[in-house]
Amino acid sequence: MHLEGEFTVAAPRLTVWQAVHDPALLARCVPGCEEAAQIGENSYRAVVKAKVGPISARFTLVVDIVEEEAPDRLRIKAQGEEGSRASMLTAESELALSDDGDGRTRVTWASDVNLSGRLGKYGLGLMKKKAESLSAEFVTAFSRRVETGEVVE
Repeated sequence: MHLEGEFTVAAPRLTVWQAVHDPALLARCVPGCEEAAQIGENSYRAVVKAKVGPISARFTLVVDIVEEEAPDRLRIKAQGEEGSRASMLTAESELALSDDGDGRTRVTWASDVNLSGRLGKYGLGLMKKKAESLSAEFVTAFSRRVETGEVVE
């Protein structure tokens, strides 16, 4: 499933760049994220709960930064599974930041997501709709937190 989007944050590019590297801040923005922590120089672990239709799943994900050009571009790979391996998720994503004038930053992103197992049995249309909804929630929360200067300790 391919997803992509673009949004603007009313903050300088370096501020947004730092925010996308802050696991505590991101955990507060990702819908269903129960925890996130840095586990290596370019690796993070997150636990995310999701519900699609009648099925609830709790994924443990490892997110690796596979390439970055600070403060312009970031490419990541995420993979994980439910504790029982009932569903598995892999995603490759790219994020690009650019100045949008007046101290604003344009964020362009694209993700290729594969979901297998019990959640993967849902139709692409339902899964894509859910992913788009979660993406919109993230964008709103992330933009608000960065624009207000929220710092998570």
